[in-house]
Amino acid sequence: MATLFEAASLEDNAPRPLADRLRPKSLDDVVGQEHLLGADGILKRMVEAGRLSSIIFWGPPGSGKTTIARLLAKHTGHHYEQLTAIHSGVQDLRKVFASARTRRADGFGTVLFVDEVHRFNRAQQDSFLPVMEDGTIVLIGATTENPSFELNSALLSRASVLTLNRLDDTALEVLLARAEADAGRILPIEPDAREALLHMADGDGRGLLNLAEEIFGALQGEGERLSVTGMTRVVQRRAPLYDKGQDGHYNLISALHKSVRGSDPDAALYWLARMFAGGEDPLYIARRLVRMAVEDIGMADPQALVQTNAAKDAYHFLGSPEGELALAQATLYLASAPKSNAAYVAFKRASKVAREAGSLPPPKHILNAPTSLMKEQGYGAGYEYDHDSEEGFSGQNYFPEGVAPQAFYHPTDRGLEREIAQRLEAWRKLKEGR
Repeated sequence: MATLFEAASLEDNAPRPLADRLRPKSLDDVVGQEHLLGADGILKRMVEAGRLSSIIFWGPPGSGKTTIARLLAKHTGHHYEQLTAIHSGVQDLRKVFASARTRRADGFGTVLFVDEVHRFNRAQQDSFLPVMEDGTIVLIGATTENPSFELNSALLSRASVLTLNRLDDTALEVLLARAEADAGRILPIEPDAREALLHMADGDGRGLLNLAEEIFGALQGEGERLSVTGMTRVVQRRAPLYDKGQDGHYNLISALHKSVRGSDPDAALYWLARMFAGGEDPLYIARRLVRMAVEDIGMADPQALVQTNAAKDAYHFLGSPEGELALAQATLYLASAPKSNAAYVAFKRASKVAREAGSLPPPKHILNAPTSLMKEQGYGAGYEYDHDSEEGFSGQNYFPEGVAPQAFYHPTDRGLEREIAQRLEAWRKLKEGR
């Protein structure tokens, strides 16, 4: 049934943002997602078959998740309902499900689009399962988070997870051309400012159109063109696209960690700077640097742990922005240090044996005997005090009965571990000689 505004033909005259006015009317108009909507794309095949299944769209803001969901419903003849998990609860879901059941009884399907679907809790996510299974709704969820971490496995097993790409410059240029056609004039900025504008958009199509609308609104006269400086003053340059609680957070720390592990100090500094620019908590970065020190450098350079803890203390002492330099110095130290995960691997091996062997008691000869009863039971009997031996090494067995002595730790030939390996080899030979 038409609304009062539609009946009065007033809706089309209401003010609407440029991004809404330029929302694609057809799937063929969607840019940047050819892998899904092209000739061999899964969504193209669904539409051609006229059969729509439940989907989770995973992608960055402004990549077209809402638009594609709306168009999928339109092209497959489904009624379209939209909710956002931020403002909706169980009662809202029940109302939608009830309406969808009535609609289904009349022979019509329902697409339910849920934005920010990852914000629903486990119980709310579970409520979708029966209505998805019996065909009451086709769920299309949208999330900027990694679905593997944020969505129930039961929900994921009933939906296809499709990744939407960040829009590249080619796709963003198409959107700018559409904005210029809508305005009836070229965007009044210099070529280098246009390039800077694409960079500011950071792959967000909706964000780009909002920025373009601000520029069009600020310059109404003919002939005037903005430089990069003038444009950034008009649009008030946005912060980098980086949410500390979302997937970008994990992507950047992964990039930093792998750059350090790969001994590339320049790339490591770049990702560190990206995280600072995005407003990351410096103490979170400090904790991750400490982890890198023990996981990827370890005994090859034990000073790495000292350096990272010192950087954390320096940041506490200096605060921002001076303290950030201490974290940058620690990052450089880690990236340029010799690498070894031998301690990390050794601990995993020892942990596995400890779990499998169970609660075996230590051998009695390495136990203290503070009471006469314990001495009578053999506690401490036969223990050799290593400092009394000529080499400071007794070579006794310290494993429990039931676990054969074995080597968990295999030092590398890098950094300090080269010396440690030589020392362990010398002790091994002494032990064999006894």
